[in-house]
Amino acid sequence: MSEHTTTGPGWHGTTILAVRKDGRTVIAGDGQVSMGPTIVKGAARKVRTLAGGKVLAGFAGATADAFTLIERLEAKLEQYPDQLARACVDLAKDWRTDRYLRRLEAMLLVADKASIFTVTGVGDVLEPEYGTAAVGSGGNYALAAARALLDNTDLDAEAIARRAMAIAADIDVYTNGNLTIEKL
Repeated sequence: MSEHTTTGPGWHGTTILAVRKDGRTVIAGDGQVSMGPTIVKGAARKVRTLAGGKVLAGFAGATADAFTLIERLEAKLEQYPDQLARACVDLAKDWRTDRYLRRLEAMLLVADKASIFTVTGVGDVLEPEYGTAAVGSGGNYALAAARALLDNTDLDAEAIARRAMAIAADIDVYTNGNLTIEKL
């Protein structure tokens, strides 16, 4: 038996990408939800605005788990207004130590105008070095494309995100081109 067995129905895939360039921040997410080899939804909305439009969040993983984490993040943002890093660290700490939260299977990509963070259930709060971050099955493809486009084109953050997501959708079978894009 594989060491990576799952008790769920085999839900796969998504790609979430954050790009920051020239004072603009964008998070893009594809719309595909797959169960095994079957696409069960093509227009899911995996990117949200939080904190009165000051924060963007995208998620990969189990939808109900991600919504639980986003609700917790919103509470942390109310507790620590305009302190995204502190809210993310506090969420990651709770996520890692709380018996209920520890079982949640999702990853968050969170951004404001100044910062981007990847938040995981193992306590990671990672800020990228190059102004872009990605999560999900097509995340590495989108990240590589965005990094290549950041320094080598005059495209703005949204155009880079759109192009990088299109590249990821061409490579990753669990990513589609039906995008939700939120920007600051």
